[in-house]
Amino acid sequence: MTVILVLLTFATFLLIDHFYSERKVVVQPALSAAKREPQVRPVPSLVGGFKVPENLRYHPGHTWALNEGPSLVRVGLDDFASKLMGKVERIQLPQRGQWIRQGQKIATIYRDGAAVDMVSPIEGSVADVNDTLASDPKLARKDPYGEGWLITVQSPDAKTNFRNLLGGAMARWWTEESAGRLQRKMPVLAGAMAQDGGVAMDNLTDQIPDQEWATIAKEFFLS
Repeated sequence: MTVILVLLTFATFLLIDHFYSERKVVVQPALSAAKREPQVRPVPSLVGGFKVPENLRYHPGHTWALNEGPSLVRVGLDDFASKLMGKVERIQLPQRGQWIRQGQKIATIYRDGAAVDMVSPIEGSVADVNDTLASDPKLARKDPYGEGWLITVQSPDAKTNFRNLLGGAMARWWTEESAGRLQRKMPVLAGAMAQDGGVAMDNLTDQIPDQEWATIAKEFFLS
């Protein structure tokens, strides 16, 4: 029921966002084959203790998308997800060439016997996966908008997909809402949620039992 209410709230604000926006997607210059590192380094906004770069578009399940060319999209998880995820054993990524759908499973996070899926912000064919992240999952927590990216996707309908995502003020609002909801659900985290305007702790859920963590993570990741 909570997830349904959250999705209804998101849908309402998304409609408002579409009404007032010009529905333009910012397209970043395509990367050359020799340079595969993500170029997502603008100074991010700090919202509720979490970093929110302005040049990305966000799925309400806390994954992001960056358009790097006419149909190439880089995908990762946002700062809220990386901190809620905490220390995990491994991250399972899809296979190259696999077709993924917007809002459906893109990766699985494993933590001490508990498994939680992340959903995709974009639809298309997986062009590349971050093999470094697969062998070193802490990158997703240390640098979710850079070295901790998940996959790249060839998305033939990227423009339409991006219209279903959050950006600008809506992305900041969604992050603020998520931070407040997490604190209300887990008051014990209040000291880690940067009430003084600072950055939230890297591992918010370190003291939460794994099965309880899985339940919370699935709610916020919409999985």
